Amino acid sequence: MVRWREETLKDQKPKMDDDKKENPESDQERPILDEENTNNNNMSAPEKLLMLQAELAKAKAKAEEHYDHLLRLQADFDNYRKRSQKEKTELIKYASERIVEELLPVLDNFERAASAAKVNPDFVAFSKGMDMIYRQLQTALYKEGLKAMEAIGQPFDPNLHEAVLRVTSEEHPENTVVEELQKGYYLKEKVLRPCMVKVSN
Repeated sequence: MVRWREETLKDQKPKMDDDKKENPESDQERPILDEENTNNNNMSAPEKLLMLQAELAKAKAKAEEHYDHLLRLQADFDNYRKRSQKEKTELIKYASERIVEELLPVLDNFERAASAAKVNPDFVAFSKGMDMIYRQLQTALYKEGLKAMEAIGQPFDPNLHEAVLRVTSEEHPENTVVEELQKGYYLKEKVLRPCMVKVSN
């Protein structure tokens, strides 16, 4: 009987070894799972409650920290937006400050010329003075990017010219600007005012 039992165990042992070879992980995982179950099972209900309360407190603290950070960011953004709006308003309000400053000397010279003409009505001197003031005004405006258009002899362009009259001309081909009634100007690359012109038929 003993002999039969030993033989049976011998037969079963290789089979168990084969199972271990096929599933080597099962033996490794089992102690870990057993340990977790043991820890959870060993914890009493009050201990589990304390552990969960501690985790909840930690999560709440983190959420409050993130919320405070969000509020600070929102306040910073609101301050930046208000500051930008104020700067934009100031910029629009005083956008003409530089050009006005450039034109003040021209205004001063106009006043001087008008005063001088009252004291000494010399037409030649007054004319020279006015010519100088005109050149000073041109210089101040050209510094700001103002440029006169050259229209006479150019083909008519509705983007640059405003045709007031059509005239017969033997000197110029059809649709050519023959006379400039009012100067046109560019401000840098933009058409500030088109020329008022006469165009050949």
